[in-house]
Amino acid sequence: MASTEDEFRSICLNLTSEEAMLGGCNYSSEYENGELLEKVVSRVVPIFFGFIGIVGLVGNALVVLVVAANPGMRSTTNLLIINLAVADLLFVIFCVPFTATDYVMPRWPFGDWWCKVVQYFIVVTAHASVYTLVLMSLDRFMAVVHPIASMSIRTEKNALLAIACIWVVILTTAIPVGICHGEREYSYFHRNHSSCVFLEEQGYSKLGFQMSFFLSSYVIPLALISVLYMCMLTRLWKSAPGGRVSAESRRGRKKVTRMVVVVVVVFAVCWCPIQIILLVKALDKYHITYFTVTAQIVSHVLAYMNSCVNPVLYAFLSENFRVAFRKSIIGAPRTKRERKRENSKSHNVMYCPPPYNDGMSGRPQPTKTTRTGNGNSCHDIV
Repeated sequence: MASTEDEFRSICLNLTSEEAMLGGCNYSSEYENGELLEKVVSRVVPIFFGFIGIVGLVGNALVVLVVAANPGMRSTTNLLIINLAVADLLFVIFCVPFTATDYVMPRWPFGDWWCKVVQYFIVVTAHASVYTLVLMSLDRFMAVVHPIASMSIRTEKNALLAIACIWVVILTTAIPVGICHGEREYSYFHRNHSSCVFLEEQGYSKLGFQMSFFLSSYVIPLALISVLYMCMLTRLWKSAPGGRVSAESRRGRKKVTRMVVVVVVVFAVCWCPIQIILLVKALDKYHITYFTVTAQIVSHVLAYMNSCVNPVLYAFLSENFRVAFRKSIIGAPRTKRERKRENSKSHNVMYCPPPYNDGMSGRPQPTKTTRTGNGNSCHDIV
């Protein structure tokens, strides 16, 4: 019996080391779930986290490879896509293996310094990914709502400058994260343990930290993305004078609308559960049960899945990207039949503003087209 009790205490510590230090594990009430919780941690977590890690690494690495191997793809939009892939790649590297370690081991094996580094880069890469999504929504907003003015703004130089700015700001403002985290040694049930935790006993406010993370990494970017896309769709769906809209234009609008809804919903759904759980923990309202432990694991999986889904949403759904992918990975030239079939398909939805003197066309309409020699006046939307 003593051996089984030790196993349960160990699993309780592995799952929520901070709560265990505060006496959050109730042995008498949760003992029956001990073996089940142990199985969840030792079997399910490595499988799911390992799968997410592999998919995230491969998907984002392919995005970087394809854009880097095709100089013709280095537009402002694709620069943002490659930055998103880099941020998501680093997020997967710094989050998945170390979070999995925290779940399955009773001790933090990497030391105090690496604890600070990991926590710092988790926050940095999460913010870099999220605010790249904000930049992408701003890029699409400018292309649709201000198509003429944006021609001089949406340049590669300005895109690189914006990317550099968000990295510098995030890297600088996240420095306190490393300071207020560290490895903590403690004894529980006559056993020595350690964990990488928020150093609340040194005077840092865990609730204040978590609230700032919740606002800066979820509420504010979600609000910005939603508002920018709503303004874009409002402009896109305004009919031309007389209310005549071509079937092709209507299909393009519907495609853009679906894309926007999917982007916003995926971001909101993937990040909401983990944000709620972290807030509940900061408020000391988190109680260890089979349900809460399962919810915590699922919330981590969803958050990490967002970095796996982003390459699909922003890169692989693009016809131009898929063509470049085949060219880069397969390397075989397309046949005449393949080119003909490809030309008959719908390409990326692009927004092409009319000439200044086109008084009959009314507001610019979205069209499905490919870039021509003077295609710089058209802006990719999807």
